[in-house]
Amino acid sequence: MVGTGTLYVVATPIGNLEDITLRALRLLREVQWIVAEDTRVTRKLLHHYDIHTPLLSLHEHSPPARIEQIVQRLQAGEQVALVTDAGTPTLSDPGSALIRRAREEGVTVVCVPGASAVTAAVSLAALPDGRFVFDGFPPRRAKERRVYLQTLAGERRAVVWFEAPHRLLDLLKDVQEVLGDRELFVARELTKQFEEARLARVSEWRAHFQQFPPRGEFTLILLPQAEQPPPPPQDPLALVEQLLAQGRSEKEALREAARACGIPRREVYARWVERKRSSTN
Repeated sequence: MVGTGTLYVVATPIGNLEDITLRALRLLREVQWIVAEDTRVTRKLLHHYDIHTPLLSLHEHSPPARIEQIVQRLQAGEQVALVTDAGTPTLSDPGSALIRRAREEGVTVVCVPGASAVTAAVSLAALPDGRFVFDGFPPRRAKERRVYLQTLAGERRAVVWFEAPHRLLDLLKDVQEVLGDRELFVARELTKQFEEARLARVSEWRAHFQQFPPRGEFTLILLPQAEQPPPPPQDPLALVEQLLAQGRSEKEALREAARACGIPRREVYARWVERKRSSTN
């Protein structure tokens, strides 16, 4: 039996309707209400599994009174399932406000895990160290987006984004100009008929989507900039010879070589004297 006054946060398929757990199907049948981001989308899933639980809509334009109405139902002992259009609720959808409000009123909130475009894309990308950060949708406006991208210049983890197809080319352009021609894993239409998931340079993706206009739902993973190996240590004596050939005095050459190589001047001087002595023998 379902517990009393519980809000169930239920993951639903991100594409293929078979990607839903048995637990999720049972709860969607047992609860009194299903709170959905877009009831038309959720109704297709319910129809597929012959589920007839009534729906309540909760989206970004819903008035605050809608959340209070749902919380009141929970406080009255009714069971409610929260779903999003696809995947796991509260990842870039309005369900977070309901969960916070329910907790404020002492309502039990239970997770019913399942499909997520984030974890699906990360699993396909096979990140070398498995470290990533999910940053939702990048800013929509160009100026704000470029400022945001600048903050990622030193990020050593992969960055996961969602992006709408009509903004994708603008994002790719800004990424290349601000962060360079980085490697980008693109997962499009995951679990659907026209699924696409592969790694390429940002410039390659720009050329691809200029030829084939982007369509569908995108999950992007920006790989971190590969760390450059430290330069090999310089030979201080070779540097002294180079500086002398440029017309520097021996004293200047010794001083600059010591500073460039990060070693004491007296050490460079001793080695230089030893070389000159050896060359005269």
